[in-house]
Amino acid sequence: MKSFTEYLTFTTKNRREYLNITDTIETLVRKSGVKEGLCLVNAMHITASVFINDNERGLMQDFDDFLETIAPHEPTSRYRHNRTGEDNGDAHIKRTIMGREVVVAITGGKLDFGPWEQIFYGEFDGQRPKRVLVKIIGE
Repeated sequence: MKSFTEYLTFTTKNRREYLNITDTIETLVRKSGVKEGLCLVNAMHITASVFINDNERGLMQDFDDFLETIAPHEPTSRYRHNRTGEDNGDAHIKRTIMGREVVVAITGGKLDFGPWEQIFYGEFDGQRPKRVLVKIIGE
């Protein structure tokens, strides 16, 4: 069995951003040489997310609006976590809702997606470097 590991680093310009990382992950699958297996994509920070959905701008705005409705950034005083000197209590909640990682099957050397599926990196407390682990295993 083959095993391939790569770490990606993202530094967003904004506090909250959604980046389509599908092309990057597909490139890594090809680089791994795995034809049949699994690809794990895992946000390694507790205020960032990796998720699968449709690459549609309105949907990304809907996600952002929904998350900001249920866990708004302001006022920061609403979060007990922020009493530690942080201001990112909302980002921890947003990450929990959107998820930590995805696992995608690899079939015939390609990510085996359903219609319209794409992989996204969701950033909820950005403007600093954060890592994403990509682990590919298989034959």
